[in-house]
Amino acid sequence: MNNKILSAVLGAAAVGFVAPAAFAGTLDDVKAKGFVQCGVNGSNLAGFGAQDSSGKWSGLDVDICRAVAAAVFGDAEKVKYTPLSAKDRFPALQSGEVDMLARNTTWTASRDSQLGLDFRAVNYYDGQGFMVTKELGVKSALELSGAAVCVQAGTTTELNLADYFKANSLEYKPVVFEKQEEVDAAYQSGRCDVYTTDQSGLYSIRLSLSNPDDHMILPEIISKEPLGPAVRQNDSKWLDVVSWAHYAMVAAEEFGITSDNLDEMTKSDNPDIKRFLGEEKDQTIGKDLGLDEKWAYNIVKQVGNYGQSFERNVGSGSPLKIERGLNALWTKGGLQYAPPIR
Repeated sequence: MNNKILSAVLGAAAVGFVAPAAFAGTLDDVKAKGFVQCGVNGSNLAGFGAQDSSGKWSGLDVDICRAVAAAVFGDAEKVKYTPLSAKDRFPALQSGEVDMLARNTTWTASRDSQLGLDFRAVNYYDGQGFMVTKELGVKSALELSGAAVCVQAGTTTELNLADYFKANSLEYKPVVFEKQEEVDAAYQSGRCDVYTTDQSGLYSIRLSLSNPDDHMILPEIISKEPLGPAVRQNDSKWLDVVSWAHYAMVAAEEFGITSDNLDEMTKSDNPDIKRFLGEEKDQTIGKDLGLDEKWAYNIVKQVGNYGQSFERNVGSGSPLKIERGLNALWTKGGLQYAPPIR
């Protein structure tokens, strides 16, 4: 354990966890070691964070890790991945085991204020839903009174479930497991009638079931689940890099810049595009972030814009085929919006 980590851990043990100022400087540390250590989903959540048989990681969350590496190093492959359970994800980030967390994690007030973490960008706007077998014969979550509900421990999902059933005067039996794969197995074996988690996760999990067509996702969305990357508090430079890596992907889609037309777009006369791609004379945006002026160019070239990432991982080009919905650009009725890059 290095001195930085040791100091933070000892301080946390002595007074209860607070944001560890010892970690301010993650960007310099990442540059020094030559890669980003990224905490991702340990349960192979298809479309968001999953590892194939050859060991290659892919997914919407994984693309955030890759975008950060492209911004910092000009190489999206300079990432090492740490698979984490819901229970282990926050301690891993707090202790310095990982540099950032990109693991379908909901941004909440308590996580922002109590855990010594910082959130800013939202790479997927989600909401909690319910999946049931078609043979159960229900069409609405309001028909689930008395049902056994599979849920993962240590998540906002567990809390939202209790609130929803209480608010609607419904009875239920929680069937709780620590690991997602345990929840999957319990639902598949019939130990519970209902599976609840973020609706995006339900689409992914449904594909992994032996007979996906036997299952349906109910229409109710019972919560707001803004999912996005997290870093440690008191490290604004690193928070800037991680956040603007996402915003660069969104901005590229807003500009109509893709990984395919990128080099052609560098010849644009549009000053916003020239600035974004590092073509504006005497600009210092990259320098101010602690990066090369081609940081956004490298992200789009190697990872793509947000729309490209969405479509290949969870959208029409993927088995999940999730519609953009709230994750469409703000100009198309969605919530994805990049602050001005200038």
